[in-house]
Amino acid sequence: MTDIEKIEADLTAAIAAAGDDAALEDVRVQALGKKGQVNELLKGLGAMSPQERKSMGPALNGLKARLTDAIQSRRTELRGEALEARLATEKVDATLPVRPGPLQDGRIHPVSQVVDEVAAIFSDMGFSIAEGPDIENDENNFTALNIPAEHPARQMHDTFYFGEQEDGSRKLLRTHTSPVQIRTMKTQEPPIRIVVPGRTYRCDSDQTHTPMFHQIEGLVIDKESHMGHLRWILEEFCKAFFEVEEVKMRFRPSYFPFTEPSLEVDINCRRDGNEVRFGEGDDWLEILGCGMVHSNVLTNCGLDPEVYQGFAWGMGIDRIAMLKYGMPDLRAFFDADSRWINHYGFKPLDIPGLVGGLSS
Repeated sequence: MTDIEKIEADLTAAIAAAGDDAALEDVRVQALGKKGQVNELLKGLGAMSPQERKSMGPALNGLKARLTDAIQSRRTELRGEALEARLATEKVDATLPVRPGPLQDGRIHPVSQVVDEVAAIFSDMGFSIAEGPDIENDENNFTALNIPAEHPARQMHDTFYFGEQEDGSRKLLRTHTSPVQIRTMKTQEPPIRIVVPGRTYRCDSDQTHTPMFHQIEGLVIDKESHMGHLRWILEEFCKAFFEVEEVKMRFRPSYFPFTEPSLEVDINCRRDGNEVRFGEGDDWLEILGCGMVHSNVLTNCGLDPEVYQGFAWGMGIDRIAMLKYGMPDLRAFFDADSRWINHYGFKPLDIPGLVGGLSS
């Protein structure tokens, strides 16, 4: 065996034995680097006779080409093996079940669900849904509702005010959804039958109060509405919402600046530990306030109280949600705790309807 054949055999064996790119690179440098065995042989061509150079030159160039091809081929094999090993560790078992989507894992917040339930009930009675801005002016939030200038509700400790404007007036976060009633009466000719769900804001925070909460109220304005209509609407609402066959209600005299007469409504119930059951028992629970719209409010909205009359009522959405679904603390409504929403939330396709029951 000639020296060239021996060098080629040794280097070919080293190339085949290289286990990774680093080892293969070492073999390449040993064979084809500037000081590699092949280049050292090529440097010796200058000292040879023309006849020797004629035979040795093609042999060395051929050796260099064969070793280069062998190194490239081995490098391709090593990279293929590395890719196969990586794929083996990163493979996905396509037989595993697909993760549940938002229709299975997603939950509707109880407040949103109750708003839909209430809207479904009153829409079935012929009411329209009305909405208005959260940022209001003093006129719509207080003055037009017959709330006196010295009334405590106007004070800073109860109302969130913005800074003064150029004319000295101040915007505020609405303290109830009643400004929507004012906006409706100013822009819509009677008869008016609306319910108004929305966020409201007051400086208050404890187990049953939060600075931001939700209310819904209703308004009926026409020429013949009276307290009997109001009582029937509230009774039918309570039966549908709490999903009971019968309900007893108690109307107590009260005072609200925007209604006269004004009433607070209690519903018959039975308390069983932390649970409240409606339509049975001998206890009472206040759920809302109501009354006939004050003549001053009608006048402030451009309606003649000698021609038109009506009634209004209002209740806390968060409160009736707590009563219906047994949630003990209002503050948990806004904690963004996934465990709470998974327990009390509703599936996205549980759309409230009166046919099969609101919460069925």
